[in-house]
Amino acid sequence: MCTGSVSGSDSESGSNGWSKAPGVVVKALVLIGGALLLKRFTKSTTRWDHTRIVADSLAGEKFSREQASRDPENYFNLRWLSCPAAEMVDGSRVLYFEQIFNSFFWWQAFWRTPHKPFRQRFFMVKPCSKEMKCDVELSTYAIRDSEEYRNFCDRSKDQRPQPEEVIGDIAEHLTTIYLKRCDRGKRCLYEGSTPPDGYPNTWNGASYCTSELAVLKNSEIHTWDRGYDNDGNQVWGVKGGAYEFKPAPASSFSDPFSSLNFPPQFMEKRIEGSFVLQE
Repeated sequence: MCTGSVSGSDSESGSNGWSKAPGVVVKALVLIGGALLLKRFTKSTTRWDHTRIVADSLAGEKFSREQASRDPENYFNLRWLSCPAAEMVDGSRVLYFEQIFNSFFWWQAFWRTPHKPFRQRFFMVKPCSKEMKCDVELSTYAIRDSEEYRNFCDRSKDQRPQPEEVIGDIAEHLTTIYLKRCDRGKRCLYEGSTPPDGYPNTWNGASYCTSELAVLKNSEIHTWDRGYDNDGNQVWGVKGGAYEFKPAPASSFSDPFSSLNFPPQFMEKRIEGSFVLQE
């Protein structure tokens, strides 16, 4: 019958259509997935992505404890502490930064109690301008009233100076380090330095100072600051290489004395010309 013939033809056509549909869908999904994956891998990192990575790496609590235990004659156990403090109108990130000298002696081991930092600064992190051959500018600034910022990162947010106050307390520009993304295969993520002629500095007979900084994976920071006189002689700062600041595992804080058993030579250690006395 005509009705039956038509009905049978429609049924066969529909069956073939549905049998082909899954293959078409799978192919489409593969193509879409491949396109998204390709886009992900070929997407270039923006200037602000570089800024965010560097700022996030600088933030946190880090120590040179491991390095000091390896070479106690040349390096101190220092605490690096930095945290976000404000954001400028142009998107530049401002971080508060302080360093504290951590003694290895058991009777001075309570570094968690408030101490007076020997160095307090603001970091300002922003992209390098397009005409420069770098990715990120890291500038340091003095703080108008540093005492107001003592232990800033250890305080609750409602007990800190607020972002608008922070911006108003940014004082003298001290240095700028120009960071570039490290080449593939290198241990670092970013590295850079101040210009070769450095920045003015008068501590301990210096006429200028230079800084080098490297951002490594896992938020490890290497920094090397040195002061030179008019004849190019180094007059402060370590000579053997950068300070290595590594985030300390939380478990290391359970016993403040567990990692502080160091040789008696610490008692005789001179701090003349050390990193601590740079300022």
